[in-house]
Amino acid sequence: MQINGAHVLVTGANRGLGRQFVLSLLDRGAGKVYATARRPDLIDVPGVIPLRLDITDPASVTAAAAAAPDVKIVINNAGIATGANLVTGDLDAIRREMDTHFYGTLNVVRAFAPQLADGAILNVLSAISWLAFDGAGAYHAAKAAEWALTNSVRLELAGQGTLVTGLHLGAADTDMMAWYDGDKTAPEAIVAAALDGIEAHRSEVLADAWSRQVKAWLSEDPSVIYREAGAALTA
Repeated sequence: MQINGAHVLVTGANRGLGRQFVLSLLDRGAGKVYATARRPDLIDVPGVIPLRLDITDPASVTAAAAAAPDVKIVINNAGIATGANLVTGDLDAIRREMDTHFYGTLNVVRAFAPQLADGAILNVLSAISWLAFDGAGAYHAAKAAEWALTNSVRLELAGQGTLVTGLHLGAADTDMMAWYDGDKTAPEAIVAAALDGIEAHRSEVLADAWSRQVKAWLSEDPSVIYREAGAALTA
């Protein structure tokens, strides 16, 4: 799977990692880039095809698939972070997280899958797919569900030769993480690792040290994981 010459669609392309995906795809010689957002007027990268797409709206997703019938790589990047916990958080916010990360991603996969034979899907996940944080209970649950979705879709689409890659990362230096004072990885580095992973036909990309550490903790007892995670965050 080569980026050079490929026709690619990126969701949530107006800012953050999505915008960086668009820039890096162009740098790597993508033949066509559909840059999508709920408000395509906010897309400011020249040389792309802006396209309206609200991944939580099935009609919008269907229309986008019809408008981009030549896409062979789909990058599911669109996401939100409400800061809601599960026990005391606002239920509408929790549902928005799940509607976006799980059902929204699934809407896009289902709409584009028929045209992705021998193509690729990249789902932007998170180290928080595997690790809960106070203040991000809804995000953790939704990203964990998206991780499970990624694994299931990989099996379901294997017969048509579609590569399905999960991208895990810690904190990226984007506006969504502007509040975070810890170490953050440059978006260019995250996206480079992701696109290299697609070209290398990898099922999973661990884009930074934090995602690699959290993945390594998964074999531990939860009491160990959360003790070590707490120590790492306060170091």
